[in-house]
Amino acid sequence: MKVYNKLVRDKIPEIIAEDNGKTCVTRIMEDDEYLKALNTKMQEELKEYLESGDVEELADLEEVLRAILYFKYVSCREFEKNKECKG
Repeated sequence: MKVYNKLVRDKIPEIIAEDNGKTCVTRIMEDDEYLKALNTKMQEELKEYLESGDVEELADLEEVLRAILYFKYVSCREFEKNKECKG
């Protein structure tokens, strides 16, 4: 059995089951562990963008950013206000 210590998104376990009949074992992380995983993912996505310069990687960065905002109970509107204040 292969072990992947990764954040799961986009219904990946269901897709794997539908495509090839395999199963996935998942678990819900504790809050501190989840935030740490999101921060690690943000670093990974930034590295991928810096290495490739590919705009598609920016979409991945934004997805992780939105997950962090959601976790911290910060609305996108509130986040935009914060950006404007730094203007």
